[in-house]
Amino acid sequence: MADTAATANSEIPVVPVDDGATDGVRRRDFINIAALSTAGVGGAAVLLPLISQMAPSEDVLAESVTEVDVGDIEPGQAIKAVFRKQPLFVRRLTEAEIAAANGVSADSLRDPATLDERTKEGNHDLLVTMGVCTHLGCVPLGAAEGEVKGEFGGYFCPCHGSHYDTAGRIRKGPAPTNLEVPEYAFTSDTTITVG
Repeated sequence: MADTAATANSEIPVVPVDDGATDGVRRRDFINIAALSTAGVGGAAVLLPLISQMAPSEDVLAESVTEVDVGDIEPGQAIKAVFRKQPLFVRRLTEAEIAAANGVSADSLRDPATLDERTKEGNHDLLVTMGVCTHLGCVPLGAAEGEVKGEFGGYFCPCHGSHYDTAGRIRKGPAPTNLEVPEYAFTSDTTITVG
């Protein structure tokens, strides 16, 4: 019995338990990292198609920029083009039309703007506007040969009677603002890029 008491009182060697904390990454941490990684990959797999389907298609991208050859437009002549599925008017003004536009005080207009503000430096004879009336979106007359140009020699909207002058500025009728001048730049002496 003395031998068993001596063994009971003797120290039992303590073996340290390795819980993985000393290695830096425990098993539980690894499971959390794996779960979050899987959720991230799954989320990306769901979101990628949703985001990519919102991107514009190739035909829309092709229509976002329009090139127009303006070299053959004679003074007093206008051409129609299409920009983003809407009509675009490009008009080469005569000296008389430029004088008529410059002869009007911008302060007297409903939507004040000068011809210089609506055209590019060095090309004040070339007016580029959207062919959409700012009242309710009708297409004004005056760009084609023989069409009614209104009381001020520019454009006339037959839907509700808006009259625009030679600079595309609203002068009479219900339209609240001038014909819109889109962003455009000269890529050569005879070509403009709209958009």
